[in-house]
Amino acid sequence: MGDRAMGSAEGSRQVIRRLLVLCAMLLGLNAAPALAWGEFGHRTTAAIAMANMSPKARAEVAALLRAERGLGTPYCRVRSLGDAAVWPDCIRREGWRWGYSFPWHYQTMNVCKPYDPRANCSGGNCVTGQIERNRRILADKGLPAAQRLEALAFLVHFVGDIHMPLHSGDNNDRGGNDMDAIYGEAPVNNLHALWDGPQAERAITSAVPPLARRYAPDEFAALSGGAPADWGRESWELARQVYTRAFGFDPCNGAVIPQKVVWSNATIEATLPDARRRLTQAGLRMARMLDTALGG
Repeated sequence: MGDRAMGSAEGSRQVIRRLLVLCAMLLGLNAAPALAWGEFGHRTTAAIAMANMSPKARAEVAALLRAERGLGTPYCRVRSLGDAAVWPDCIRREGWRWGYSFPWHYQTMNVCKPYDPRANCSGGNCVTGQIERNRRILADKGLPAAQRLEALAFLVHFVGDIHMPLHSGDNNDRGGNDMDAIYGEAPVNNLHALWDGPQAERAITSAVPPLARRYAPDEFAALSGGAPADWGRESWELARQVYTRAFGFDPCNGAVIPQKVVWSNATIEATLPDARRRLTQAGLRMARMLDTALGG
């Protein structure tokens, strides 16, 4: 076979491979539930936390990771804090086993009504309730290591979740899950998924300096404060701005809500500072909470 024919055949195979990958991505996006920040965002918040935790807390995390087998989830490995941060989303594949944990990822409240940190959290089944519960389990060194590792995974994931605005703010659309959205450069199908994916990914990859780094003490102090109820309120307030940008008007002014929104490159660019701040706050607050829980 000549060089030109071989090159043509190889080029055809590359095109086919790319099409197969794209089809798999599209099928996965249509089948999967919308998750806060997506894997890239959660791993980034964990990387920020690792870079800013005390050496003692990092050593404690490393010791807990050795109990991974006790989780009983070989299909969802937990070999690092980044793995732990995505584990609560990974286990969604076994709803029969972990379905009770699904409501723990959010605590949405209508952006046009007063914020109530105690609302929509019956029996502690919400993100603020579970941050506190898992913090206490993690801090209890008398409990089995596997139980504390599970708590670590839930804790770092939920600290990320509560900083995503559409896990706290809602406009009668399940935090944007029911709001059809279009973004021209990535295959997304709703406003929630758009914030999870393209918005977070652009915020992370375009950040200068990178988000995952060691922060100066004054930066850490300025960005790591507050309690979960405060973090939820911040996200709820930001969610109203997200809807305003998406609709082109304040969602609370009584205008007719569109059936579909277009999230342009210009809108993503305008929202990058908000996304970067929430991701950074999540990572630094995670570091502070782990230092406290693990005796850092």
